[in-house]
Amino acid sequence: MTSKYFPHVLAVTYFIFSIALGINPVARDVWVAEIIPVIVIFLIFVLTFNKFRFSNLAYALVSIWIFWHTIGGHYTFANVPFGWVTEMLGAERNHFDRIGHFTIGFYAFAMAEWLLRKGYCGFKLAMTFSLFFIMSVAAAYEIIEWWYAALEGGDAGVEFLGSQGDIWDAQKDMLSDTLGAITSLLLFYFYRTDKKRDIS
Repeated sequence: MTSKYFPHVLAVTYFIFSIALGINPVARDVWVAEIIPVIVIFLIFVLTFNKFRFSNLAYALVSIWIFWHTIGGHYTFANVPFGWVTEMLGAERNHFDRIGHFTIGFYAFAMAEWLLRKGYCGFKLAMTFSLFFIMSVAAAYEIIEWWYAALEGGDAGVEFLGSQGDIWDAQKDMLSDTLGAITSLLLFYFYRTDKKRDIS
């Protein structure tokens, strides 16, 4: 019974979480820009639930980015209180955003599951397409970030871009997305939710 309603509990939890973090964010304009893609993806999963129910593992994986990005939107990614990790790694920048990009790669798991359970292609093609899908989204998002930063300008543009002075930030973000996708596809390879009758 608990596993049956896992997606519902996850959705309600995020709804409350997003409202709480929408109160008095560090920069309202940055919060709006950051929360839009999160809400769009959240609504896609909610509105398509009755047509296609992913496995609980898929929902758990995609929700990590949703929660993570919402936190980043509240504080702005460069200013999330993540100092203890920065100190532990001996880094010069806040890596909260880099981990966020890694979790975007987890959507490859859901993509592979959807392709295979729908019977759109074979296993190898599903895995390959899911990886390339994430890589394409990662590249497109970096272009959108650049476009918004150039259009908005000022502090809001800089905070949204979140490069923290790293000229290779976009490339490192895309690498993080790709590594996250590879990790989730390895998990999918062993878990194979497309073969399970009980997807919960």
